[in-house]
Amino acid sequence: MPRDLQYLLDRADISDLLIDYGTAIDARDFAALDRIFTADAVIDYRATGGPRCTLEEARQFLAEALPQFPRSQHMMGNISIALQDATATARTMCHNPMVMRQPDGGEKVMFFGIWYADELVRTDDGWRIRNRCLEFCYSYNYQGSI
Repeated sequence: MPRDLQYLLDRADISDLLIDYGTAIDARDFAALDRIFTADAVIDYRATGGPRCTLEEARQFLAEALPQFPRSQHMMGNISIALQDATATARTMCHNPMVMRQPDGGEKVMFFGIWYADELVRTDDGWRIRNRCLEFCYSYNYQGSI
């Protein structure tokens, strides 16, 4: 595959977009998801106990689920991108420490390892995720079920 300037720009834009997702979630800035996903996106959180849903349903799910976690970090790495014209696929590793409130008022830090498997499309407003599927890899210090 030729490595022309557009190829490099597309890879940089997609990498930034994937990282922007983690930044938005950690900041609880769910309005920012409009700049990350297409309006008709399908987001599949089932691997970690959430729904397979639309973008609007994802915003609602995140707003309800994340208050029990006052702080989190989505650390993205090993971003693999395959480009084909105006579409792309990506697979991104995420190490996700999350602070969880405990019934006694204390806090506990848990770690989750997930992969994001994405289908992306180039739009008039730049690259957007059209389909995202979370794949569970590991958890540490988590007592619930995934």
